Amino acid sequence: MKRKKRAMTLLEIMIVILIIGIVGSVIGYNMRGSLERGKAFKSREGAKKVYEILTLRMAEGVTIDNVVADPVDNIHRSGLVSNPSDLLTDGWNQQYVIEQTEHGELKVISQRYIEFLERKGGELPFYMDIENQD
Repeated sequence: MKRKKRAMTLLEIMIVILIIGIVGSVIGYNMRGSLERGKAFKSREGAKKVYEILTLRMAEGVTIDNVVADPVDNIHRSGLVSNPSDLLTDGWNQQYVIEQTEHGELKVISQRYIEFLERKGGELPFYMDIENQD
């Protein structure tokens, strides 16, 4: 004698959907800051790479004025990066600000990364420090 298979009831289906919704909400809540931290990481590491490549160019004899005036060309001429324009963009798709300080130092700054650190707390890397150093 064969037993007849019992179909799922509407109540069982609704409970499964509710459980899936709760699990999805918990995962979403726990991941909400991950994207912002990822953008901050990309910005910090990208600025570090730009700083190091431009510093190498200056070690090769290129003046800091030339590096600040045309960072794309200098990064391209370094031969270390195939697409300099992508490297000069931070995690929020904004261009880094490359400037020379009063003391003649090179700075690579991501304004959005600085804002992120002001909200979350943290210390700026030396190549982004916009304060005057004595």
